[in-house]
Formats: sequence, C-alpha cells, structure tokens
Amino acid sequence: MPGVTRSIGLFVLAAIAEIGGGYLMWRWLRDGRSVFIGLAGAALLVIYGIIPTLQPSTFGRTYAAYGGIFVVGSLLWGWWADGNRPDAPDAFGALLCLIGIAVIMYWPRT
Repeated sequence: MPGVTRSIGLFVLAAIAEIGGGYLMWRWLRDGRSVFIGLAGAALLVIYGIIPTLQPSTFGRTYAAYGGIFVVGSLLWGWWADGNRPDAPDAFGALLCLIGIAVIMYWPRT
C-alpha cells in the first residue's frame, strides 16, 4: 500500500502544480494580473512536467490516469477558487474518473 499512497500523493501534487499554474496563467492573461503571476504559473507548469516522471508506471498509463485526476482536481479548484460548486453530473463524472484511475493504475497485473 505505501506504493499506492506515494502514487496518489504524486498525482495530487501534479494536479496542484498543473491546475495552479494554469490558473495563474489565466489570471495573468485573462484578468490582467502582473507578469509575475504569469511567471509563477509558468514555473508551476514546469514543475508539473517533472512530477509525473516520479510515478512507477509507464508514460501512457500515468498520463491516462492523470487525465482523470485533472478532471476531478479542476472541478475542485473551480469550486475553491471561483465558487463554482460542482453539480450532480459533475460529481458523477468525477466518480467515474476516479474509478477509471483506480483500474488503470492499481488493478493487479500479471
């Protein structure tokens, strides 16, 4: 289980870095914030590019599973940062993504 716990932690860190970086870029370019906000966003996006390489799985499997993490994380970030609470279809879709992630990453293989 420690391997799964570490993997989930890496997915959470990757989501924070990618979604946070994208959000800061959004604030810079769409909301007219300081260029330093954009640079901080760019730095987070570079960090995001490094984090998935620490996963024990293959590139394709890691990025496929991360797609589901991105969906769930984006909904949560939008709720936290912009007050856009996910509705029932959002929650159901997020649950499906989490199930898909579990199958892709953690289903026992021979």
